[in-house]
Amino acid sequence: MMVQVLTTSSRAGWRLATTTAAQVCRSCRREQTRLQLQPLRAWTPATANGRRHFSTHPYRQSAQDTATTTAEQETKTESNSTPPPKEDSGPTLFSKMVEAAATSLASILVLGLGFGLAGYGYHKFYKYLVLEKMQKAFEPGDPVLDLAAIGKDLPPPHTASATHWIERPEQYIVDAIIAGQDVGHYHLFIGEKGTGKSSMLLEAMRKVDGDGIAMFEAHADLEIFRIRLGKALDYEFHEDYIGGYFSERGPRDTTALLDIERALNKLEKVALRRRAKVGKPLVLIVNQMHLIRDDEDGKDLIELLQQRAEQWAASGLVTMVFNSDDYWVYERLKLLATRMEVLTIMDLPKAQATAALRKYRQRYFRETLSDETLEQIYDRVGGRLNFLNRVAKSRDMFATCDQISEVEKTWFLNQCWILGEEMDDDVMDQQKWAAAAVVLATALVDKEAEMESTYHPELGHQLPSFPLHKAQQIMTRADFVRQLDRLNLFSITSNAQVRASSVPMHLAFKQMVAEPGFREHLQATIDRIAAIESLGRTRELVAKDLVLGGKYEIRKAPGGIDVTLKEKQEEEDKD
Repeated sequence: MMVQVLTTSSRAGWRLATTTAAQVCRSCRREQTRLQLQPLRAWTPATANGRRHFSTHPYRQSAQDTATTTAEQETKTESNSTPPPKEDSGPTLFSKMVEAAATSLASILVLGLGFGLAGYGYHKFYKYLVLEKMQKAFEPGDPVLDLAAIGKDLPPPHTASATHWIERPEQYIVDAIIAGQDVGHYHLFIGEKGTGKSSMLLEAMRKVDGDGIAMFEAHADLEIFRIRLGKALDYEFHEDYIGGYFSERGPRDTTALLDIERALNKLEKVALRRRAKVGKPLVLIVNQMHLIRDDEDGKDLIELLQQRAEQWAASGLVTMVFNSDDYWVYERLKLLATRMEVLTIMDLPKAQATAALRKYRQRYFRETLSDETLEQIYDRVGGRLNFLNRVAKSRDMFATCDQISEVEKTWFLNQCWILGEEMDDDVMDQQKWAAAAVVLATALVDKEAEMESTYHPELGHQLPSFPLHKAQQIMTRADFVRQLDRLNLFSITSNAQVRASSVPMHLAFKQMVAEPGFREHLQATIDRIAAIESLGRTRELVAKDLVLGGKYEIRKAPGGIDVTLKEKQEEEDKD
């Protein structure tokens, strides 16, 4: 069915044409016919009044228009009859796999490169930050000085008269070491407890405001030693390093000794920077070295520290200072020492101790002490700085002196008193050690009686002493004397002289020996120890076959001994 529709330019004519075409399409679909739309001739020639009108009659085409329309229809027919070109079937499975693999590889490379660069940058920045933090730890101002001032109930302002009221003669040597003027050596300060070793170190640090100095306390546990070293150097031992989250094993998964080695490696780099900038070495102080255990771990730690001290002393990078109360630390360091300097800190001489005591009492108590009073105080406590400090701050100085002497005597008796002849054999090991200490104390008292002079007008007390090998011979044991030194009962000086640990301790020895029946009690204890040891070495053999009057005949036979038992015959058989 052919439908021709003529439209006008008016809005109403357009609506009508649209409605008519839609109705025609619906009717053609119902009748299942093909709707073929002819080209529309929308406009009619103008009428006489100049208006156009809409017509439903077909427009008659001219011959030229008819020919053009026919040609177009033929062209469309030919184009429709021409078969369409074959479409591309698309990419193959292999090409898709290659494309996906390349995309994944590129993504992995980009992500890996990004993470790698970020991790490398963080690692470099972390190492730089570690060195910067450690370098700031050696800048002026040290927490140890503030803690020392707080511990002494002193204000932070640094005044020598406020912090230390006694100037020791060794102070100028310590000042030169701490200030970095003594280069090429490392130092060991050794002396009895309470002689003022740590006080001199703090005073020397105060004078330079802790510039280029780090100080920490040693400990028996290597982990605590590691933490204290890290605190002094402001080093975290990679505990704040987040790079370990992306690896199976972080740099912290190790022992305390290796951590200490890493910290010393970082310290060496900081020392190289400082020497190029300042020209002076750093100073590292390890206080209370005697607290390290005398075992395999302690030996390894001391060897590690000494190796670094030797190396840094030779290069002038770091000056290490070890402070110890016990002689065994000196023995350990002596084995490998080539650049070690030993400074022995003894009790104050009489003149200096009495002068300082008089000055302190006059300044803070408005009291002027006589020479006789000062001599009596010195005779009781000696020149030990710790004892003088307690006496100077006391209201009743003589009562404090008696208390100090009683404490020292009680300490010795609680550790080393002997039990006499009635002691049980279960305590023999402890009594062997106690008897050896009492024998040595008695020998020191006896030697004092043989000395020509035990008191110098200016130097004060001259305590009797024995060489270390002689003391071991007196005690008949070579391992006891070092343990007694650790307990502060006896003292071993740097030149291997054994004596009482202090003047009050030596006075306690004299009081103990002077007690009635002491020497007999000591001898009875020694005899009892010998008897117990003899019983331990004796084997008892009981012959039960001799109860009927029999006897053994022992003869020497070739290759050994022949033992024969002969029984006693009855009297009836003899008759």
